[in-house]
Amino acid sequence: MTIKTIFFDIDGTIYDENMQVAASTREAITELKRLGHNVAIATGRAPYMFENLRKEFEIDSYVSLNGQCVVYKGKTIYRNPIAMDSLKSLTLFAEKHDHPIAYMDPNGMKVNVASHVDIETSIGSLKLALPQHDPEYFLNHDIYQAMIFCPVDRVEAMYVNEYPELNFIRWHPVCMDVLPGNGSKANGIAQMMNILGVKKSDVYAFGDGLNDIEMLGFVGHGIAMGNARDEVKAAATYVTRNVDDNGIIEGLRMVGLL
Repeated sequence: MTIKTIFFDIDGTIYDENMQVAASTREAITELKRLGHNVAIATGRAPYMFENLRKEFEIDSYVSLNGQCVVYKGKTIYRNPIAMDSLKSLTLFAEKHDHPIAYMDPNGMKVNVASHVDIETSIGSLKLALPQHDPEYFLNHDIYQAMIFCPVDRVEAMYVNEYPELNFIRWHPVCMDVLPGNGSKANGIAQMMNILGVKKSDVYAFGDGLNDIEMLGFVGHGIAMGNARDEVKAAATYVTRNVDDNGIIEGLRMVGLL
């Protein structure tokens, strides 16, 4: 049997909207590992945000922060921070337009305002504790991903036009991720593939969000969740059921891994 490598997004893929994991998903991941396959996570979350999930499934390889921090068997193999000059300029630009900004590294997240309803709405939807206020955090830490809290409209295009060296990905109606220009889950997966020495034809990925589009098109077998947006499904090779309708285990059966 050829060993396969399978990457799972978390939110909307492993977790349902209530941050619960279906029994069939637990069964599927356990069986993949029993069969000897490589099971990894590919998420926009920082490592500290899914430590409990890693422990539960005994997964020690992951692509986090949308590809900017990659860990293989517990060891960091790739880091891709945002350039300081870009962060300084972006912070001033966001402040000028009254848009809060968050700074993330593998160990934490800080925001440049004491409180804001958009921060509470978006971060709260992940069932996470709200980040602490530290407007100078980015000056003393490598930042691998930022978040700008702003509504969906022409505002997003404003940032894209102003900062062509950065990559902006919407994940919530009032929040978008900010990555280095070459930043993506696909790039992070490529770094791990180099370590593993595997071919794309032996790599699978499950996802549902806009930040999964490049990943699903990059791997040999991209599987979109049934609850994914249409543009995400269009980027995938397969579309499985919804996350709360046994989507993971059915997708694995669909591609012949179970």
